[in-house]
Amino acid sequence: MDAGPQGATREGAAGLGPRRLAWAVVVEVLRSRAALDDVFARLAAQAALPPRDEALARAIAVVLFRRFGTLRRALLERLAKGWPGDERFAALLAIGAAQILFLDVPDHAAVDTAVRLAAGDKRLKPFVSLANAVLRRIARERRSILDGSDALGDDTPDWLARRWTERFGAAGARAIAEAHRRGAALDLTVRGDPHAWAERLGGVVLPTCSVRLPAGGISVRELPGYGDGAWWVQDAAAALPARLVAPRPGERIADLCAAPGGKTAQLASVGARVLAVDRSARRLQRLAENMARLGLSVETTAADVLGLPDESVFDAVLLDAPCTATGTIRRHPDVAWTKRDADIGQLADLQRRLLDKAAALVRPGGRLVYCTCSLEPEEGADQAEAFRARHPHFACVPVEPGEIGGLADLVTGTGDLRTLPCHSPVAGEGRGGGLDGFFAVRWRRHEA
Repeated sequence: MDAGPQGATREGAAGLGPRRLAWAVVVEVLRSRAALDDVFARLAAQAALPPRDEALARAIAVVLFRRFGTLRRALLERLAKGWPGDERFAALLAIGAAQILFLDVPDHAAVDTAVRLAAGDKRLKPFVSLANAVLRRIARERRSILDGSDALGDDTPDWLARRWTERFGAAGARAIAEAHRRGAALDLTVRGDPHAWAERLGGVVLPTCSVRLPAGGISVRELPGYGDGAWWVQDAAAALPARLVAPRPGERIADLCAAPGGKTAQLASVGARVLAVDRSARRLQRLAENMARLGLSVETTAADVLGLPDESVFDAVLLDAPCTATGTIRRHPDVAWTKRDADIGQLADLQRRLLDKAAALVRPGGRLVYCTCSLEPEEGADQAEAFRARHPHFACVPVEPGEIGGLADLVTGTGDLRTLPCHSPVAGEGRGGGLDGFFAVRWRRHEA
C-alpha cells in the first residue's frame, strides 16, 4: 500500500477539500485528455487548499491513474448495471476506491467523504446508497482485488499492451508495466560533486552521475541547495541526450522544444551560448524562472520551431520532439489513459517535419541530437532510419557506453540510445527504481 502525503492530519484525511479537488482534476483529465500536471496546477490554485490537503489530493489523483485499470475492473465487477454513464459519478467511485486500495487512508474516511460529495451534488444524490454499498464492498474485498490485479492485463491499456508485447516480447512488456506500477524516484542533475550532494541529501549517485533520492514524501523546494541553484530535478534518462550533444564553452547551441529546461540547463552550465525555443510562452516563462534560480544566462524565443529562419546556424541542435510520452508513464501515469493509438501517427508526422527543420539549422561539421520520451518505434528508431535516408549529408555518430556511465545495455545495435522503464542503473532497486523511456540518436553534418 502506498503511503499518503507525509504529515497528513486526521482532519485533512477526513475532509472534503482534498477529495473535491482530486475529483475535479480526474474528471477534467479524462474529459479533455490534458496533462494531469497542468490540470492539477490550475485547479489547485483555484482551490487554495493547505499544503497537506493539496498533497493528499495529488496523491489520490496520481495513484488513481497509476492503477486505473485495477480500479475500473474492481468497480465493474461490483456494479450490477455496469460502468456508470455519468462520468462524474464514475470518477467519484474511483477516487474512493483508490484511497481504500492504495493509500494510507482509513476506509471509513474514504467511504464517508465519497458519500458526502455525492449527497451534496444534485445530479448524484440518487446514487448515494449505491456509492456507499460499492465502496464498502471494495473495502471488505480488498485482498482479493489486489491479489487478482495484473500490471500488464489491468493497469496497461490494451493498445499499449499489444504494442509493447510485439516490440519487447511478453516478458519485456510485463517488466515495463510493473515498472510503471512502482513509480519513479526523484533524480537530480547537480552542479559540482555528485557524491558530495548524494551524501548531503541522503541519495545515491547513479553511474550516469545523476543523484537519486528515495521516492515519495519529498518537498523539493525545502531540500538543501534548491535556493542556491546547485541542482535541478531531471530524470536520469532525460539527462542523457544533452550529454550526447557534448557541448563546449562558447558554442552556439539551439535547444528546440526546450521547456521545462533541464536540458537547457545542462547545455548552459558548461558555458555554451544557448537559444531555448518553445512554442508555449507560459512554459518558456517557467524555463526562464528556472534558469534564473540556477544563475544561468540563456536566450529564449517563444516560437514554432518550424517558423525559425533558415539563416540561423548553430554548432549543435538538440531536438526533444513532442511525442506520446509513453516512456514517462512511471512518472506521469495519466499518459497511459489520455493518449490514443491514433496520436502516434499524427505526432510522427510532426517529428519528421521538426527533424528536417532542425537539420537545416546545423552548420557544416555541426551536431544534431534527436530524442523523444516515447517507447514507440515510429517516434524513435523508425524516425532515425527515415532521416538517414532523407539526409545523406548527415552521418550517424554512435553512442559510446562511456558517455552514459558505462551502461552498454542502453545502446542499440545501430548505436542509438534506448532506455526503458525497467532498466535499472542501480542493482537491487525496488520501488522508485528504473528510468524513463527515452530514445536518442546523434548525427554530424558533413563539412561543406
